Amino acid sequence: MNILQKLSKILSSSPSPKTDRAYYLYVQCSKCGEKLRARVDVWNELTPEYDGHSDNVTSYYCRKVLVGEKMCYQPIELRLKFDKNHKLVEQTILGGKFIEQAEYAKEA
Repeated sequence: MNILQKLSKILSSSPSPKTDRAYYLYVQCSKCGEKLRARVDVWNELTPEYDGHSDNVTSYYCRKVLVGEKMCYQPIELRLKFDKNHKLVEQTILGGKFIEQAEYAKEA
């Protein structure tokens, strides 16, 4: 595949109409207890990981750092790994914990 074909493929690829572009995560700060929501655009914010021998994407990753609005300002780091179909397969957090959407909604 020549360079123009690769570039055309990259620029023309878009999510299917049935695919939601956003993935939401809900976290709580381990220092002050503030609850936060993070949004990841799975078609624009992910960094591809390639296999070592070709241009084939094997997975994607994303790193986000959240800071709340209360007085503690502790950074909460999210490290996310997605498969080649943009589905979340692994998540880790530093400075907080993951919570359910219902728990986040209690304070909203």
